[in-house]
Amino acid sequence: MLGFVLLVPALLTIPSIFAWKLFEKAGVAGWKTLIPYYNLYVWLRIVKKPLWWYIILLIPFINIFVYMLMLIEMIKCYNKFRLIDQVLVVLFPYIFMPWLSTKEKFTDPKDRPKIKKGPVREWVDAILFAVIAATIIRTFLAEAYTIPTSSMESSLLVGDYLFVSKLAYGPKTPNTPLSFPFVHHTLPMTKDTRSYLDWIKLPDYRFPGFGHVKKGDAVVFNYPAGDSVSLKYQSQKSYYDLVKEYGKENVLNNPAIYGKVVYRPVDKRENYIKRCVATAGDTLQIKNKMVYINGEMQAPSINQQFMYFINTDGTPISPYYFDQYGVYEYYRTNNPSKTLAFMTKQAAAQIKKLPNVRQVVVKEDEPGYANPSMYPNDTSLFHWNVDNYGPIWIPKKGTTIKLTKENIALYKRVITAYECNDFKQKDGKVYINGKETNTYTFNMDYYWMMGDNRDNSADSRFWGFVPQNHIVGKAFFVWLSLDKDKPLSDGKIRWNKMFRTVK
Repeated sequence: MLGFVLLVPALLTIPSIFAWKLFEKAGVAGWKTLIPYYNLYVWLRIVKKPLWWYIILLIPFINIFVYMLMLIEMIKCYNKFRLIDQVLVVLFPYIFMPWLSTKEKFTDPKDRPKIKKGPVREWVDAILFAVIAATIIRTFLAEAYTIPTSSMESSLLVGDYLFVSKLAYGPKTPNTPLSFPFVHHTLPMTKDTRSYLDWIKLPDYRFPGFGHVKKGDAVVFNYPAGDSVSLKYQSQKSYYDLVKEYGKENVLNNPAIYGKVVYRPVDKRENYIKRCVATAGDTLQIKNKMVYINGEMQAPSINQQFMYFINTDGTPISPYYFDQYGVYEYYRTNNPSKTLAFMTKQAAAQIKKLPNVRQVVVKEDEPGYANPSMYPNDTSLFHWNVDNYGPIWIPKKGTTIKLTKENIALYKRVITAYECNDFKQKDGKVYINGKETNTYTFNMDYYWMMGDNRDNSADSRFWGFVPQNHIVGKAFFVWLSLDKDKPLSDGKIRWNKMFRTVK
């Protein structure tokens, strides 16, 4: 990270070079634009800005915004006050500054006439400033996020509003920079109108961050299976689930029934939040609900919860006790003596002590039962289910594997969809990008993500690996928590869940 702090001001020297003639007209030697750090100091002296701006120039990503302001202040010294001029110098400094040096004379800021802005211009400037600042913060520093589902209970609840740090793992450049600000993939007040243009596509690049994804982190990432989406179902049901259920040709050829299917770039896929349970190079296995990494059983998290069947003497359990023990998701059946609840082991022990409770039993799939919904959706090769899964090896960048019938089923999507290779099998042979091979070397690191609410989480067990270029950031702080099922006057705001760090 320190290297990046030092590198960015040096990179700002590149557009500064194009201000050579503007420096000379201001009475400063043009060669001073060539010296990293010093050129920014001289620039601030020319536009008469305080030297604390220089300190801000050392802060990653904020310095980009400050540099934009320096460009604008420079052209004001050459009598360019129109909004269009300011936009052009920010977007095209390499062209605008050399052009400007041939047109205008330098005016010292203290001698510059005061330009009175009309109310419209004041509002436009303020809105533009706010949008640019917020976009930089949202893209490179931190982003607000809302928990939409119960997959991370009891760690994160439906209605939690939290901040996600982009600096934790390093922010990544947006694949589609031309997009409507502050929305994800769909324009507000529309059902399926894209919020972005794909005229410009940037390659995957991640800036250095404070660290790397570690086991136990609550990670926000772009949904890997969200590359193809039915606009009718959106995130409610994935395109791949529709194909498995109804057939690919049927889904693609009947948009009136299944919705139009569109492709989304990585940065516009749905945001998911799960806990990282395995990193690149690990071998994961789940046996009787317990997670094993590289053969070693992992200690269960205190927040980990499962589905339980609760049998009572016929009287229902009061919602008071569910609230008391942190059980936020439960369902009563037609039989008043039976309730389904998603809760921690500790909560289950407390519920079991209630006088009207006869039995509390955890739901568990038997070993050997093959759930067709489990990744890689091949029950002929893998008899896996949510409670008994694997072993499965998590791909690691630079590692070469020998391709077999079994691991082709596991890694074909990695090779094709995530690492963009052409893959064919013919006469028992494998062809990658037209060349026969029996090995493959991975180009990225991958991760295995699972929800804390293990029996109610659509996670890696269902759709597989999370590529490194899909990682968005680390959840770190909950600033608001609202219960959607309660009125404001009766506990809608969960005060005891506000202003907490995410663990």
